[in-house]
Amino acid sequence: MKYVYLIGIGGIGMSALARYYKFRGYQVAGYDRTPSDLTFELEREGIDVHYQDLPEMLPADKNETLVIYTPAVPEDLAELVKAREEGYLLLKRSRTLGEIAKMHRCLAVAGTHGKTTTSTLIAHILTHSGEGCNAFLGGISRNYGTNLLTSENNTLVAEADEFDRSFLQLFPEIAVITAVDADHLDIYGDYAHVVEAFKAFASQVSGTLITKKGIPVGPEDTKARVLTYHYTDTSAHFHAINPHPDECGYFHYDLHTPDGVLEDFRVGTPGWVNAENSVAAAAVALCYGIDPEAVKAAIACFEGVKRRLEVHVNTPGLSYIDDYAHHPAELSSAISSMRDIFPGRKITAVFQPHLYTRTRDFAPEFAAALSKVDKLILLDIYPAREEPIPGVTSEMIFKDVTAPEKVLLKKEELMDYLSGEKLDVVATFGAGNIDRYIEPITGLAKSRLQVSPPREGGNV
Repeated sequence: MKYVYLIGIGGIGMSALARYYKFRGYQVAGYDRTPSDLTFELEREGIDVHYQDLPEMLPADKNETLVIYTPAVPEDLAELVKAREEGYLLLKRSRTLGEIAKMHRCLAVAGTHGKTTTSTLIAHILTHSGEGCNAFLGGISRNYGTNLLTSENNTLVAEADEFDRSFLQLFPEIAVITAVDADHLDIYGDYAHVVEAFKAFASQVSGTLITKKGIPVGPEDTKARVLTYHYTDTSAHFHAINPHPDECGYFHYDLHTPDGVLEDFRVGTPGWVNAENSVAAAAVALCYGIDPEAVKAAIACFEGVKRRLEVHVNTPGLSYIDDYAHHPAELSSAISSMRDIFPGRKITAVFQPHLYTRTRDFAPEFAAALSKVDKLILLDIYPAREEPIPGVTSEMIFKDVTAPEKVLLKKEELMDYLSGEKLDVVATFGAGNIDRYIEPITGLAKSRLQVSPPREGGNV
């Protein structure tokens, strides 16, 4: 095989595969509907990307070509139809990752939220300690500027995605499950089937399974050794002792483990949610065999993941944070963490709902989470792979929000609206194309600053 062609190459998981095969010496190219910073980066790395559905762009030699596709692309896409009808070797993204993982010692992180930060931190611990690893990440690591890490070490760190039951392609030696919430009900139908899928994933773990204390997956679901973790629950095998933030919101704690207490951890990314993720990552690293002092040092210098509570402007008078949260539980955790970091300040949240089905299924939960901010700016639904559903609009969420202030806008109206607002802490949330507004909002915020230069970069 000489060629790898990716349909939907701009996705975070697909782009990591593109980089992997480029690193391995294959000729890599692909299609995506929309240009983005990520596709431009791929092009700069020597990967051909085009943005029109052109079947003739597939490599002519089908016997020497692997075509990888994401289920996010429509079934009637002409390039996908050609690959299927003309007999190209055609694999889903999840199957491809599963085949790669079979050749490695796999460490996997599953969960309806928390998995990207946790898996990125595990990969950072292994890399920073000198152990090294290969890693397919669900976000861009701020420490390394990429979603793919490579190493001579045969260990692979993978984010195990529950969408489309993708994680059932993985058979890890060590795994974490961070959360089992109702999500992707367009795929699963109901919560019972979500739980069933996570139990099936647990059954595929061969060595050690580390679960968030309280999730509906336990020893009865796997032959692996089961250990638990939690931020504060002292009945968990791994938990933080006396976690407390410093004046900048960075958490410090002692770590309780089955082998004793490790003292003086400091988390390099502020907020309690990052402290909880660090407990899970430390548990994996310690079970893997990384020296405790090396684990501690790596957690302290972890810079986080782009679009995970990522700060773009941070001053006492005006701050701007962006986050990928697109599920009620994620929003609730992010807003709670921001309250700890910015006590007493007015938080204005801009939220773009992602998917009609998710909006329909969780409208009351979204309203409850978003009611915890001081002002909500709610945008139209980003449809992604879906067609509109009659009667499903952002109004389903908006009507039940009890925040002191709220407004419903089209995204094209956002910048004009913000330009006329008095702002304190601004947060953008969503998994759609709201990230296109990061640069304009950052510019607006900086133009208003009448204080000392902002502290930029990093995560909160």
